[in-house]
Amino acid sequence: MTERYPGYNVLNKRNSPSWNDQTRAVVDARLNVDPNLRRFCDDREWKTLCAVCAQIIPQNSDRPDKVPLAALVDEKLHNRRSDGYRDARLPELTAAWRKGLAAIEAEAFFVGNKPFFELADEQQRALLLKVQQGDVSSLAWLDLPPALFFTERILHDIVSAYYAHPVSWNQIGYGGPASPRGYVRMNFDRRDPWEAAEAAPGKEEAARRENEHVR
Repeated sequence: MTERYPGYNVLNKRNSPSWNDQTRAVVDARLNVDPNLRRFCDDREWKTLCAVCAQIIPQNSDRPDKVPLAALVDEKLHNRRSDGYRDARLPELTAAWRKGLAAIEAEAFFVGNKPFFELADEQQRALLLKVQQGDVSSLAWLDLPPALFFTERILHDIVSAYYAHPVSWNQIGYGGPASPRGYVRMNFDRRDPWEAAEAAPGKEEAARRENEHVR
């Protein structure tokens, strides 16, 4: 797959005027998350969460840097770091995930007589699609709206974790928090010199050379 921002590494900004001490501390904390550390999930929940994360945002096995999605979600749950709001039809953050992971497991046994993480790849995708559509069979969903859980917790928490991590910023050309330097050229199709250059078709090498000097 062609890179949209070849040669760009947001971490080159670490000691530049783009980031201050607070920004560096936040970024370092995210980079130092242990992908195998769990403090909220038990063993079964952890395996289910890892499998769900892999379905929502697949990360190629040959990719050198990966976002530790399950660990980031587990950290959020352990710290009870809520969003400051929730849909009243769902339990609070940690209860929703406890019930949701258990319901996904129950659904997996209902349709495949196996834990979710042991289902084949296509079976996992099909099961999550049913959850997304609210088309479930297990009674474990009785007090948890499946489609709402999928949208408000599974998608929201996993996708938010992914795009809050520096590894994903390189893919989308994001420079991290605009602190303290900020952004100046705010008009359409204009960018500051400390922003990544997107590669136009046939001009990938030019973008790579430019991005290697972005700080």
